Amino acid sequence: MAKLQAATVSNQIVRKRKRKDVEAADCHSPAPESESSSSTTAVPTKTQDGGAKPRRTPKAKQPQTLTRNASSSSSPVTSTIPWPISFQSLEKTHRALNLIFTFCCTRKHLATTFDTIKTAVEGHTKRSLEVEEVARIVALRPDGMNFSYVDEAMLQVDVRGSERDDTFKGGRAKSWHAAGPPPDASVGGITGDEGLGADEIEEGKEVLLFEFIDGDLKRQVAHKKTGEPVKATTKLRNEDLKMPVFSQKQMMGLIEKRNSKFTSAINAFLNRCQAENLDPDETLRTEAETFIPQPSVSRSTTPKPDFSTLPATIPKERQSISQIIKELQDSEWYTGQIVPDGHRVFDPQEAIYGDLCFQLSQNLVNALYNTKNIIQLYAHQAEAINNLHNGNHVIVSTSTSSGKSLIYQIPVLHELERDHNTRAMYIFPTKALAQDQRRSLKEMMRFMTGLEETIVETFDGDTSFVDRNLIREEGRIIFTNPDMLHITILPQEEKWRTFLKNLKYVVVDEIHVYNGLFGSHVAFIMRRLRRICAAVGNRHIKFISCSATVANPMEHFKTIFGIENVKMTDFDGSPSGRKEFLCWNTPYKDPRDPGSGRGDTMAEAARLFCQLILRGVRVIAFCRIRKGCEALVGAVKTELTNLERPECMARVQGYRGGYTPQDRRRIESEMFDGKLMGIIATTALELGVDIGSLDAVITVGFPYSIANLRQQSGRAGRRNKDSLSVLVGDCFPTDQHYMQNPDEIFTKPNCELQVDLQNLLVLEGHLQCAAYEMPLRPDEDAQYFGKNAQELAEERMIKDSLGFYHCHDRFRPVPSKYVCIRDTEEDHFAIVNITHGQNIVLEELEASRAFFTLYDGGIFLHQGNTYIVKEFNPERKIAKVELVKVDWTTQQRDFTDIDPVETEAIRRIPKSLSRAFYGQIRIQQTVFGFFKVDKRRRILDAVEVDNPPIILFSKGMWLDVPKQALEILVDRRLNVAGAIHAAEHAVLSLMPNFVVSMPGDVRTECKAPQKEFAQKESSRKRPARLTFYDAKGGASGSGISVKAFEFIDLLLKQALRRVEACHCHEGCIECVTSEQCKHANEVMSKAGSEVILKSLLNMEIDIDALPMGPEEFSPAGIETVVLATQVLPRGRMVDIVGATTEDGTRIDRVVGHLDEDGVEEDVKIKAEPED
Repeated sequence: MAKLQAATVSNQIVRKRKRKDVEAADCHSPAPESESSSSTTAVPTKTQDGGAKPRRTPKAKQPQTLTRNASSSSSPVTSTIPWPISFQSLEKTHRALNLIFTFCCTRKHLATTFDTIKTAVEGHTKRSLEVEEVARIVALRPDGMNFSYVDEAMLQVDVRGSERDDTFKGGRAKSWHAAGPPPDASVGGITGDEGLGADEIEEGKEVLLFEFIDGDLKRQVAHKKTGEPVKATTKLRNEDLKMPVFSQKQMMGLIEKRNSKFTSAINAFLNRCQAENLDPDETLRTEAETFIPQPSVSRSTTPKPDFSTLPATIPKERQSISQIIKELQDSEWYTGQIVPDGHRVFDPQEAIYGDLCFQLSQNLVNALYNTKNIIQLYAHQAEAINNLHNGNHVIVSTSTSSGKSLIYQIPVLHELERDHNTRAMYIFPTKALAQDQRRSLKEMMRFMTGLEETIVETFDGDTSFVDRNLIREEGRIIFTNPDMLHITILPQEEKWRTFLKNLKYVVVDEIHVYNGLFGSHVAFIMRRLRRICAAVGNRHIKFISCSATVANPMEHFKTIFGIENVKMTDFDGSPSGRKEFLCWNTPYKDPRDPGSGRGDTMAEAARLFCQLILRGVRVIAFCRIRKGCEALVGAVKTELTNLERPECMARVQGYRGGYTPQDRRRIESEMFDGKLMGIIATTALELGVDIGSLDAVITVGFPYSIANLRQQSGRAGRRNKDSLSVLVGDCFPTDQHYMQNPDEIFTKPNCELQVDLQNLLVLEGHLQCAAYEMPLRPDEDAQYFGKNAQELAEERMIKDSLGFYHCHDRFRPVPSKYVCIRDTEEDHFAIVNITHGQNIVLEELEASRAFFTLYDGGIFLHQGNTYIVKEFNPERKIAKVELVKVDWTTQQRDFTDIDPVETEAIRRIPKSLSRAFYGQIRIQQTVFGFFKVDKRRRILDAVEVDNPPIILFSKGMWLDVPKQALEILVDRRLNVAGAIHAAEHAVLSLMPNFVVSMPGDVRTECKAPQKEFAQKESSRKRPARLTFYDAKGGASGSGISVKAFEFIDLLLKQALRRVEACHCHEGCIECVTSEQCKHANEVMSKAGSEVILKSLLNMEIDIDALPMGPEEFSPAGIETVVLATQVLPRGRMVDIVGATTEDGTRIDRVVGHLDEDGVEEDVKIKAEPED
C-alpha cells in the first residue's frame, strides 16, 4: 500500500511578532462587535477537532480602530428639528420611569410591575400613565427596555425552605410578612390559601412587567470605616451576607446615561422621519402597536405533542449551514456576535481507501453493508486491522468521527466466527459510550449467521445482580469500564477464570481520557489484568486503543499497558463534510455601549440554540458544569415559550451525571432514534458517542483545554454532511482571550499526556489489590509493577513462609474498595421530590457536591426545573425538594476549616528545626446563608441559614509556622494570615514540578477578607500552619500530596527563590497569588511569606529590610491566627525521615521517631568502618 499522509495539527509553537507599544496603547478600548468586522476564511482541509491543521488565506492587515454607534451615550445624536409636544411629554415620562426603576432596583422584594410603578411615575409627570405611552417609549429604544406580561410566580422572591412549613405543608398560610404576590404562589396555587393537591393547581396569573435591560447598577458594599458605598472587590460567594448598597453617584450616572440614550433615540427618529417625509406622531403610534404587550393565551386545552413526529414548526429538511448562518446574521437580534476573524470554513475531504491482508467472511461483509452501508474500508482502518492481524498491539490516533470503532469491531467478530469460545472486553470511560458501542455491535451481529444469539452485554454498576452471573458465564463480549474491572472482575478472578482464559482482545477506547492521576490508576489496573491472565495461561491478549489526536499517543499507550510491540496509525483516510466554526461572543447588554457589561451568556446560548433547532438543525450544547447544564435547559425552555413554540420543549433534553440509570437509558435511546432536536450535556457526551445525525455543536464557555474544545467540536457532522461548531464566549478572562485571539483555537499544539507510575500511594494500593487477587512475588511481578514493588511489599504487606506477599489487614476484606481510582465518592445524597406527596428520587448527588448545592431554602435545578430545598438532613444523607416556579437561583455563602487530625509521617527539613507532617486531614464546610440572584445576576434577597456543617476527610501535609516568624510579623505589623496564605500559594504553584497534577488536585485553606480584615474579635482563631490536602480520592487521598511531601524541602527552597526573584511589590500570579483562590487573593502579604519560608528553612531574615506595616492591601485587623499546636500520631510511633544527597543521588534515612505522647528520639547512625 502506498504510504499515505494527511495534515495534522502541528506541535510546533506558532510565534507571533509582538505589537509595538504604540499599537498596543491604541487597542486598550474594546472594539465594537459588528457584522462588517467579522470575516469568513475558507479552509480546504479536514474537520478541525485535533486532526488537521487549518490553512488560512492571506489577508491584508487593517489597523484596528475604535468606532462607536451614533446612539451610544458617548456620541449622542443631534437634531435641528424642534421636538413635538408629544415627544417632549414622552421624554418626561421616560425620565420618571428611569428614576423610579433605578430606585426600585436598590430595594429588596420590589418587582417593577406596571401597577407598582404607575402611581409613582404619575406623581412625577402629574398625569395618567397609559400602557400605550410606555409602548411608544419602548418603540424608540426596543433594545434597551422590556415591557411584557410575565407569570406572577416568576417574580416571587419570598419562597422559603423549612422555615415556611406552615405554608408549604398544604394548609392555609398563618401569616406572611412581605408585600406583593402571595408567598407560595410559585408552589401550589395563586392565592396562598390553596392546598397543594394536584386538582387544586390553576394556571398562574400574569402581571405586566417593565424593566430596563441595557445595564445594571454595579454591586457595591459599605466601607468598613466610613459606611460609604465602595466598589465590591470580592466574588459574591465570598461576600458578607448583606444586601448590596449603591452610591448616589453611581445611580445618577446610570440614570443620566439612559436619559442621554433616549434623547439620542428621539433625535435619530425625528431625523429619519424628516428624511422619509413621515409624520413623527403617526409613525411612532403605528410602530408602537407591536410593542403593546398582550397576555398569553391559555394553553390548558392544548393537546399534548405527538412524539412520533416532528412538530410542524420544525422543517424536516434543513437548509445548508452557510444559508442558516446568513439568516442568523440578518436577524434583528444579531449585533455582530461573530468576532473578527472568528468565522472559519473547513472544506470537505474525499475518502482514502485501503485493503485488508486477509479475507473476511461473507456474513461479516453482509453485516457491514446492511448496517453501515460499508463496501470498502478507509486506509487507516485497513492498516490498523492488518497490524492487529499480524500479531501487534494497535494504537489509532485520528480525528473524531473517523470510524475508529470498526478497527476493533471487525477483528473481534472475525475471531468469534473462527472460535466461538473467544472472549473480548471493551473498556469505556463512560456508560453512555459503552451503551452506544453495544448497540452498534449487536446490530451487526443480527446479520451474522451463528452469532445472532451471542451474548453481548454491558457489565457496569447499573447491571442487575440477577444478570451478572449469566453475563460472566455465557457472555462473549462485555462492555465495561475501569471501575468494574478494578472493583468486581479482578477481585473475583476465580469466578471469571473461564472468561479470562479465553480473552483475546481488550479494547480501551478514548485512551486520552486516562491522563494524570486517573491514568496512573488505570495503568496499574491493566497490569493487574495482564498478570491474572498470564497466571491462568493466557499470554496472547491483544490490546487495541483509540484516541483523539494528542502529541504522544505511542508513548502514552505503552505507559498505560506496559507493553512493547505496538504499531500506531495516525493518518486519517475518512471523508469529512464541510464544516464551519464560529467564535460567537456574548454581546454587551447595550450592544452599542461596551460600558454596559456583557449580557447573560446562558440566555445568548439559549437563543442561538433555539434559532438553530427551529430551522431543523439538530444541536448538542456542552456546558462546563452540571449547574450550567440545568441553567441552559431552563433558559431554552424560557426562550421557546417567548417564541411561542412550546410544542418543541419535549424535543430538548439535558444529559449529565447524577441522573438515574432509567433516565439515562431513555435519553440515550431518544437521542439515537432522532426523537430529540436538542441535547444539553456536560462532558458525559463529549467522548465518541454516536448519537445520530447531529448538525451543530454549541460549546457554552471555553472548556478546560483546547483538546476538550476540539473533541466537542467533532461531535457534529458524523454523517458526512455539512456541520457547524460554535464557541460561545462567556465573560471570563479565558473566554475573552480566545474571542480576541481566535487564531489560537486552530494553531495551538496538542498537549502531551502524562501518567506518573512512581506515585507510591497509588502503587501501594494496587499492590495490595494484586496480592488479594493472587499472592505477590515481587521479583517475578516487577515486570508489571516496577522496581519499587519489592521495597513496598517488604514494608507494607504480609509475607508468608514460602516467600509470597499477601494483602495487609488494613485493606481487608476487599482492598479494591479502599482504592478510589476516580474523583468519586461512596457517600451520596438522595434528592427526593415531595411535590404533591410523590416521594420520588430525582437523582443522587456526591457528598462534596451536596455541600455546594443543598441547604434549606436553596434552589436545586433538575432538567431545567427549579426545586426548593424543603429539608436537608446530612445525617440521613437526604434532601427533600419541592417543585417551584421562580425566576431566580441561590448563591451560597460558606466558610471552610481545614485541620490535620493524625500524623502518619514526618520529614525533617535539612539544617532546620522545622518538620513537615503528613496524615489525615479533616475538612469542615459550613453554609451560613445565601443570596437570591436573578438571571441578570441582581441580588433580590439575603437569607441566613443555620445548616449543620458537612465534614469530609482526606490526606495531606502541613508545616507549623515557627514562633519566631510570628513574632517578626507582628513586630513589623504585617498581616499574619496574609503571609501564611501567600506562602501556601507559592508552594502550591510549584507542586507540578515534582508530581504530575492538575490545578485543583491539591488545595489549601484560603483566607477570607471579611474575617481577616475585621475590626472585631473572631471566635474562629486559626492555627499558624501551612496546610495542603488532596481534593480527590476521598478519605484515602489521591497520593499527590504525599508525593509532594517527599520533596517538601526542595519545594520550600524553590518557592522562596520564586518570591525573592519576582519584581512585584504586593504579589502577583508569578509568585504568591493563584487563579484557583476562592477568595480572589485579597488576604495576601508577599513580604510576610518570605519571612515564613525563610524561618521554615532556618535561613537568616533581614528584619530591617522588611517593610513596616500595615500594608495597603492587607491591613492588620484583630489577629485571627494563633500558634499551632503539634498534631501527634495515634497509638503508634512514627519515623522521622531526613533526606541527604550522596553522589548526586537523593537518599532518605530514618533519623528519629515520634510517639503518641510527643516524645522524640533520635536514631544514631553508626559510621561505616574504613577499608
